[in-house]
Amino acid sequence: MEAPGARELEVQDWGRMGYEAALTRQRGLVEERILERAPDRLVLVEHPPAVTLGRSATSADLVAPRDELERRNVSVTWVERGGRATFHGPGQLVAYPITRIRDQDVHAFLQRLLGAAAEVLEAFGLRPERKTGQPGLWVNGAKIASVGVAVRKWVTFHGIALNVNTDPAGFELIVTCGQPAEKVTSMERELGRPVPLDAVKPLFVQAFRRRFGYCLPRDDIGGCAGPRRPSWLRVRAADPGAIDGMEARLSGWGLATVCQSAHCPNLGECFSRGTATFMILGTVCTRRCRFCAVDKGLPGAPDPDEPARVARAAGALGLRYAVVTSVTRDDLADGGAAQFAGVVGALRHECPAIRVEVLVPDFNGSAEALDLVCDASPDMFNHNVETVPRLYPLVRPGADYRRSLGLIAGAARRGLPAKSGLMLGLGETSREIWETLYDLRKAGCGYLTLGQYLAPSPDHLAVARYVAPEEFGRWQRTARAMGFLEVAAGPLVRSSYRAEAMFERPGRSNCGCANSPGHAKKEDREHASDQ
Repeated sequence: MEAPGARELEVQDWGRMGYEAALTRQRGLVEERILERAPDRLVLVEHPPAVTLGRSATSADLVAPRDELERRNVSVTWVERGGRATFHGPGQLVAYPITRIRDQDVHAFLQRLLGAAAEVLEAFGLRPERKTGQPGLWVNGAKIASVGVAVRKWVTFHGIALNVNTDPAGFELIVTCGQPAEKVTSMERELGRPVPLDAVKPLFVQAFRRRFGYCLPRDDIGGCAGPRRPSWLRVRAADPGAIDGMEARLSGWGLATVCQSAHCPNLGECFSRGTATFMILGTVCTRRCRFCAVDKGLPGAPDPDEPARVARAAGALGLRYAVVTSVTRDDLADGGAAQFAGVVGALRHECPAIRVEVLVPDFNGSAEALDLVCDASPDMFNHNVETVPRLYPLVRPGADYRRSLGLIAGAARRGLPAKSGLMLGLGETSREIWETLYDLRKAGCGYLTLGQYLAPSPDHLAVARYVAPEEFGRWQRTARAMGFLEVAAGPLVRSSYRAEAMFERPGRSNCGCANSPGHAKKEDREHASDQ
């Protein structure tokens, strides 16, 4: 495979198009690519009900006669791809790569194509399976993606079909892939919640680019490699000795920090000042958020001695204000709430004057888990919504925007100061930002952080744009006009960055419910309509 960034790819989204019309257009693109009149292309399309029969198919692969299917507005087409019968229908993402196979290895091409679809499923928390000798992907024993390609002069066409919110009943019209007992499923059916096709498309495109070594989309700033990091995001070099010293001390206590695990750009500054954000419950997360650098997988059991170690570390560091966060632990009945409560209690016992901020996961919306944390009386309750609701399936596929708002509202109702944060630069619009801030204020959130999203690696979501400091300043003024008590906004702001200063600023009250979100000035509301 060529190195990432070495090749260009043109992506075309045809929307919904009849199968035969799309096939005719696809063949035209193949001719252009063979004659070197066009770059490699990836076509995304959704078809009305259609049955296609590959080179290995026979009429026995149709459950109903062809003329009956066509009377039911289901087209039937014999095609030159490999494989037998498959069904296309609404809610299915069909991807046709019109690409030149430079290594002339069709098997490797198919494996990369399946790998791209598998990445999408994994991003939504599903576990894709493969079967020896059978092309495609399965989830919980049911087929969720079919693959079949044709190659002409080493240019590929046809491709892969992923069932997003497809009605599996359409597959009852055929003997799926020649297997009479084959079960078929969809992402929506497996997850038990709606999955919009538009939320899946960008994930697939990004995975396809990465698997095949294509460069990121062109950008007005940075060209093929994506937006160039601007000067205001350059972090001043920190003292390596101070960083090494802090890491050694944390290692001695057997503790992790989100500063290290999440690749925080402020790590050097914070470690040099002798501060850190403690990350409890291990360093392995059960969610697969596309923006986060924390390891994903199956974590170990909670450590009963961890609260005492955190407290001893805070005392040794002389902390006046401690921030405690964690990975998401969907494997635990309480989501780790009891461990949070234990850490708050241990900190108060070891350091009676300390202030404690908890930055918690969503506990899957459990009221009992929220009660456990709130009853420990942290001085600040923090839960990040991270992004606008439209981008949740792309950015936080295992999370739920309304569930996060409910958690913040629940803490505010219990009398705790409530805080939240958003990353900008993921593709959100100004109106969406304004509406999210409105929702947070309505939920009782009084403290807000706004920072620039930075991709931890090429395997994570790409930065859609870099937000200028002046725009962060405008959002800070807008949020204050909406009634937020304190707002930290800037390219390098993170949810726990200088949290003590935000807590101690004049004007802090015991709850985040001062003023109505409707108090935003007219000019601030109009700022939301510029994108």
